[in-house]
Amino acid sequence: QVQLVESGGGLVQPGGSLRLSCAASGFTFSMYTMKWYRQAPGKERELVASITTTGGSGNYADSVKGRFTISRDNVKNTVYLQMNSLKPEDTAVYYCNVFVRYSFYWGQGTQVTVSS
Repeated sequence: QVQLVESGGGLVQPGGSLRLSCAASGFTFSMYTMKWYRQAPGKERELVASITTTGGSGNYADSVKGRFTISRDNVKNTVYLQMNSLKPEDTAVYYCNVFVRYSFYWGQGTQVTVSS
C-alpha cells in the first residue's frame, strides 16, 4: 500500500533553516508528481510546493517563493523540502501528498515551529 513518512521537523529560530524529507513506498515514485502541504492551527491546509516526475524548478505558494526549495530523488524514493529564512508564520504541520490510482495519500505530518 502507499505509504508516506515525513521527517525533519523541529523547533527553529526565525531566519533559520530546516530540511524536510518524505520517504515514499507502495507505488512507482518516479511516475508521480509530489506535493508538500502545511496546516497551521485554526487554518485550512494549504499547498506549499509541488514537483513533477523529473524534477525541475517546482511550483511554490507565493508565501514561500525564494525561501523554500522542493526536490526529489527518484532512486531513494524521497521528496525534500528545503526551508530557509524561516518565519514564525511558517509554523505548521507539514504533510507530504501524492495522488495515486484515483486516491489522495498523506503522511502523518511533521511539526515545524519557528519561534525565538
